[in-house]
Amino acid sequence: MIHGAFCGPWSLDGLKEKFEAAGYHVTAPALRFHDLTPAPTALATTGLADYAADLEEEIAALKAPPILVGHSMGGLLAQMLAARTKVAALILLAPSAPWGVPPTTLFEIGAAQSMHLQPGYWNQILEPQRDVALAHSLDKLPKSTRDAVYDRFVPESGRATFEVMNWALDMNHASAVEADAVSAPLLLLTGSEDRINPPSTVARIAALYGARAMAEVLPGMGHWLIGEPGWEILVKRALSWLKEQKL
Repeated sequence: MIHGAFCGPWSLDGLKEKFEAAGYHVTAPALRFHDLTPAPTALATTGLADYAADLEEEIAALKAPPILVGHSMGGLLAQMLAARTKVAALILLAPSAPWGVPPTTLFEIGAAQSMHLQPGYWNQILEPQRDVALAHSLDKLPKSTRDAVYDRFVPESGRATFEVMNWALDMNHASAVEADAVSAPLLLLTGSEDRINPPSTVARIAALYGARAMAEVLPGMGHWLIGEPGWEILVKRALSWLKEQKL
């Protein structure tokens, strides 16, 4: 299980518990530097390739090709890994789009452009912003729990954020995925109210993989579908899909 930006493995604790109860052996590593306080200066220029390289080493040590479950940026990393190494299946939860998949909403375009209000952010450590997180990521959580989740957020790499949000300016194509090299089946789940990675953009991601991919929209859910009320429905669907794949 691969967590998203500004997060840690803790964000997937609920999913991990449910998958383990269903008989799966689950590992949920922390992306590089996401488990260190304070974050080292090297985080600023740590990119997607660095995150993927670390995860690829972990996969190589496993006894069998794994099922990859990725949320948000973790969903993008899962796609990158599946193009490089053998995996059994991918479950992508509100995944970020790889290089070349254009946004479908004005919100996505505006969010990417707003990053340039912080000049040179691609070489900086980015601190989580409470107003942004509560308004656009944790907005479907009960108000009584939003702060508790936000308080666990951690700094993120400016380089990785640039590679995800402004991929069109990234001449290194760090987030590129060779879709034809991904042979495993994919299930993409997104919330109907997700503004960060909306269903219309996730549908474009699914289209990269043709018949191998199935994209479904969860009504009323937002970007934090991994922990919002009703998140158990997501797990139930993911587990039933894996059963359909005989995994």
